[in-house]
Order: sequence, then C-alpha cells, then structure tokens
Amino acid sequence: MGQAYHADSTDLNDKEILTWDTFGTSAREMAQTIADSEYDPEIVIAIARGGLLPAGALAYALGLKLSDAINVEFYTDVYETLPDPILLAPMLDIEAIKGKKLLVVDDVADSGRTLALVLELLKKHGAEAQSAVIYAKSASIIDPDFVWKRTDQWIVFPWSAEPPVVASK
Repeated sequence: MGQAYHADSTDLNDKEILTWDTFGTSAREMAQTIADSEYDPEIVIAIARGGLLPAGALAYALGLKLSDAINVEFYTDVYETLPDPILLAPMLDIEAIKGKKLLVVDDVADSGRTLALVLELLKKHGAEAQSAVIYAKSASIIDPDFVWKRTDQWIVFPWSAEPPVVASK
C-alpha cells in the first residue's frame, strides 16, 4: 500500500482550511452539541484514518474512555477514489458492540459512502450508531447526525497538509 496524503495544499484558493486551533474549536463545539442532544454514546468509533484525530478529540471532550477504530480505504490520492470504500484488517470486535450506543466519527462526509458502509455494518451487528463529522458536503448520500460545518470546497486538514515524513539521508 502506498503513502497517502490528501491535502492538495499547493493552491489554497477556494479551499476550506482547517487549522489546529480551529480543529480544537470544532471538537469542543461538536461535543457540546452532542452533550445537549438526546444521544448518550458509550463508545466512540473512529473511521481510520481521517476520523482518528476528530474521534480522539470528541472522546476526550465527552469524557468517554472507550474508543475503537474501523479501517476503511476509499481515497487513493488527491481527488481519486476506489470504485467503492473497502474495509481493511484489522477489524474491530463486532461482538463487543452489540447493544451499545456508538458515536461513529470521521473528518468529512464527502460522498457519504464510507460513513454509510460503516453505519450499516455496525447496525447490522446490533449496535445503535449515530455519526459525527467535522464537515459534510451536499453530495453526501448520508446526512450525519452531528456536523460542525457544511461546505462543498476541498478541505485541507492540518494533519494531512504536508506530505508524509521520510527518513533523512
């Protein structure tokens, strides 16, 4: 599997830029919205990789110690996707989520296909699941339960704004 980085930060015109500071704000504001809702999740599930940092921030902000991740590949490069999202090993313990209230977190609901795949899988295995994303796009086939901001611009996230680190020579 090759390296992946999706920022396309070469030209920042007409792009939504999320800074580290704004990321912190988004997590706290979304956590407050979730806390004020009728939904009281027991476990936070990150959609890896994009949802790892938002899920961690939400878990801390909501005071939830239980968290896990589900690995999904969809984007292969900037603006390039596989035909369909695919689940990657290792898989989370499906038996452990039966009857639990889950908060599924990703960075963005772009097409919404990744989020739909994960929610369908978790619900099929007996979990109650709601979703939270920092950003949602109008083309998404799913309307996440909790959204910090809606945009149709390309999003540059602080964790993927630079290429991966490689060994110094």
